[in-house]
Amino acid sequence: MRALPTSIDETQALLSGTGYVCARALATVVFLSLKLGKPLFLEGEAGVGKTEIAKALAEALGRRLIRLQCYEGLDAAQAVYDWNYPAQMIEIRLAEADGTADRTHLASELFSERFLTRRPLLEAMEPQPGGPPVLLIDELDRTDEPFEAFLLEALSDFQVTVPELGTIKAAEPPIVIVTSNRTREIHDALKRRCLYHWVDFPDAESELAILAARAPEVSRKLSEEVVAFVQRLRTEDLFKRPGVAETIDWAKCLVALDTLALDPQTVSDTLGALLKYQDDIARFQGSQAKRVLDEVKQAMAGAA
Repeated sequence: MRALPTSIDETQALLSGTGYVCARALATVVFLSLKLGKPLFLEGEAGVGKTEIAKALAEALGRRLIRLQCYEGLDAAQAVYDWNYPAQMIEIRLAEADGTADRTHLASELFSERFLTRRPLLEAMEPQPGGPPVLLIDELDRTDEPFEAFLLEALSDFQVTVPELGTIKAAEPPIVIVTSNRTREIHDALKRRCLYHWVDFPDAESELAILAARAPEVSRKLSEEVVAFVQRLRTEDLFKRPGVAETIDWAKCLVALDTLALDPQTVSDTLGALLKYQDDIARFQGSQAKRVLDEVKQAMAGAA
């Protein structure tokens, strides 16, 4: 377990050591979140690196990463705890077979920690060997408002209640990262308990650095063309603009095809690694891909 960073520069270097290229504004809010012990709420489009921040922090600090993947219909039982019903039924059958089925004793046994199934929120409240874990609550905007209200209570006091066992409070609060793709607005009450940061698409220089860190096998020349093309493509009217994750995937696909430089045919053939909706792919295959690529190459030639 590594000690928490003591400055913004140290935070930036810490994340950089895991391959996460972090702008100073983001490093600042991460540092303050760690320093003040407050949850960090990150919003931004899918694929810009929100989830990766939690992974990078866990790796850099030597902490366990506990991930709660949110989805529609998620409730407290699925996020906090559940009971191992099959094991409880076996215990009941064994007690009946032995003739020792004292109801009061059996009830206390059945609802003890032996049969408790810990879900992410409960796990994050309990002591961990390497210190307080990094709790990633991913894509909170996919959940319903009742769960958001429950989470508000859990993050206020860093405690959860199991009715049969009582209240379990974190001896040391976990490092909490909450992400949202903003498919719906998150209530202000929850945001007030967090430090907030909007994670935007990186500029060309930052995206080149990210690509160099995450896909070092891609040549400098190809990386520059890939980043320039993606940056230009994001200015188009797309249903879903490609994120950094797609940039990395596309570059790796191009290397797998032994591509040395972008050409219209290769771009058209590999758009599925970059764009994730058929309408976007259909629009940019063929002549449109060539148009964008020509504009990119002309701009790069002019800059040189």
